[in-house]
Amino acid sequence: MAASPGAVPVEEYDYETLPSNFSLVDNMLAGAFAGIAEHTVMYPVDLLKTRLQIINPSPGGIYTSLTNAVSTITKIEGATSLWRGISSVIVGAGPAHAVYFATYEAVKQAMGGNKGTEHHPLAAATSGACATIASDALMNPFDVIKQRMQLHGSVYRSISQCTRSVYRAEGLAAFYVSYPTTLAMTVPFTALQFTFYESISKVMNPSKAYDPVTHCIAGGLAGAFAAGMTTPLDVIKTLLQTRGAAHDAEIRSARGLIEAASIIKRQHGWAGFLRGLRPRIITTMPSTAICWSSYEMAKAYFIRKSKDS
Repeated sequence: MAASPGAVPVEEYDYETLPSNFSLVDNMLAGAFAGIAEHTVMYPVDLLKTRLQIINPSPGGIYTSLTNAVSTITKIEGATSLWRGISSVIVGAGPAHAVYFATYEAVKQAMGGNKGTEHHPLAAATSGACATIASDALMNPFDVIKQRMQLHGSVYRSISQCTRSVYRAEGLAAFYVSYPTTLAMTVPFTALQFTFYESISKVMNPSKAYDPVTHCIAGGLAGAFAAGMTTPLDVIKTLLQTRGAAHDAEIRSARGLIEAASIIKRQHGWAGFLRGLRPRIITTMPSTAICWSSYEMAKAYFIRKSKDS
């Protein structure tokens, strides 16, 4: 499939090959812009996913479906509660995505992923894995805070209040207890997403010109596939990150991936690992479309700017 009519012709500038004066700061700014755009737009659906994934929720936090969760939360807690915890995402997503995309571009360039028109799945997968390891180390504490604030009955009204409370009650380890599980989920997620994104982009847009339609469609499809495949690990991650607020003593004492997975299997069977599958895909598909579109737009802007200077 050829690039869309609105695509910028490749003769104008080689979009995929970064110019020598394309700075790390430009790359990080493009990534930060993409991260904030992605997470803020789809945040309410992310909150619904967290609520639906909770194992043994409080009586007021039991929902029968995605639509039931929306109507119940808006009716009882108010529509603004769907945005509870977004401040943590805004503060953390910018720096984390800056690191994410800067690492991605650096590793991909080093592995020859920008050369020629052929597919480079190994370079794409490796770049994605390295990017997520670096960014998750920064983002994990913010993700813990976000999910604690998203819970039904959460008493936290600010990042600082939540951070102090969790630290006093559970120590520094609470912010990283889910990090190994997060990596176990996000490394394959990112490797799958980046590989599919690069492959779909090359099929849809072999000229490698800047094409917003290609970036949006490829990003959305890649994200949806990766999200569906890694949902079981996301359920485990949610249990570990919200264990301190759990009413179940067994969940509160969970200490790692294997123990958390055993609790889910014992209490809910294999179906428990698919809790929140639909809202996860509904969140991720447009999120990754927005993220890639925003990143590629910012990247194209900075490349043009650097070539004009």
